[in-house]
Amino acid sequence: MNLKGRSFLKLIDYTPEEIEYLIDLAADLKAKKKSGIPVFDMHRGKNIVLIFEKTSTRTRCSFEVAAHDLGITTTYLDPAGSQVGKKESIADTARVLGRMYDGIEYRGFGQELVEELAKHAGVPVWNGLTNEFHPTQILADFLTIRERFGKLKGINFVYMGDARYNMGNSLMVGCAKMGLNFTACAPKKYFPDPALIKLCEGYAKESGATLRFIEEPTEAVKGADVIYTDVWVSMGEPIEVWEQRINDLGAYQVNRALMDATSNPQCVFMHCLPAFHDLKTKVGAEMCAKFGRTEMEVTDEVFESPASIVFDEAENRMHTIKAVIAATL
Repeated sequence: MNLKGRSFLKLIDYTPEEIEYLIDLAADLKAKKKSGIPVFDMHRGKNIVLIFEKTSTRTRCSFEVAAHDLGITTTYLDPAGSQVGKKESIADTARVLGRMYDGIEYRGFGQELVEELAKHAGVPVWNGLTNEFHPTQILADFLTIRERFGKLKGINFVYMGDARYNMGNSLMVGCAKMGLNFTACAPKKYFPDPALIKLCEGYAKESGATLRFIEEPTEAVKGADVIYTDVWVSMGEPIEVWEQRINDLGAYQVNRALMDATSNPQCVFMHCLPAFHDLKTKVGAEMCAKFGRTEMEVTDEVFESPASIVFDEAENRMHTIKAVIAATL
């Protein structure tokens, strides 16, 4: 399968066969790394630039290590390190960087920005996260699920919490395309956009997946193979949002009772991280002082339990990002 020159902006742009190919390639590259088989001749001498308007641990490290393993040199640009969108337009930035680099990663705000970069760059552009989509995370999630269960099709996948933004959107698209049965569980106002739901219903019809949108947590998780959640307040949102989200989503916390309600002892817990499961973060301590909660979207008991595969998932960010870079350059 030839994906050379393709940008990776959202899973909507890729067929199920292309998504499966990227997951297969990631598994192969992971096996080679574990066996000490080098792959740095794949793209030796190439250069990519990493634009981070939003900071990150996993995404930055994944791109840098993946690029290094492939023989690629990286340049990191944080918000203070470039004029993107400030003194220089996205289109002009894309045309400049596209003449210097073989690929561009963008992590930031609106999806329209990464789409604009890709339109003008002339080289592959990879979405490291926007407000609307987070496609590299979903590849890592699906590789992790396949490693645990040996398959994707037919897996019962439940997303707990705010499903309106990048994670809820991307997981719904990915599940619908790849045949996982997707459930979003939250108050109704936190369900995904109806237009995106309609699009995904078409994908689900082709793959055999089901899509459900349920407000009652214990009903939603019956028979679940995977329970997934994310922080209640997304990066870039004001601190004032916390009170409303805690009030609205407190009942959707992933805890031992909810895991038990699946009636599936093989059910796993997943989270794209970072997670507020204790008081060892500045934000977690501040929210505890203000609202009296020692845990937010997931309890420490679940996060640290054998059912939690969050660190397998985090490692797989690097392997799947490596696959995307390798396939598209």
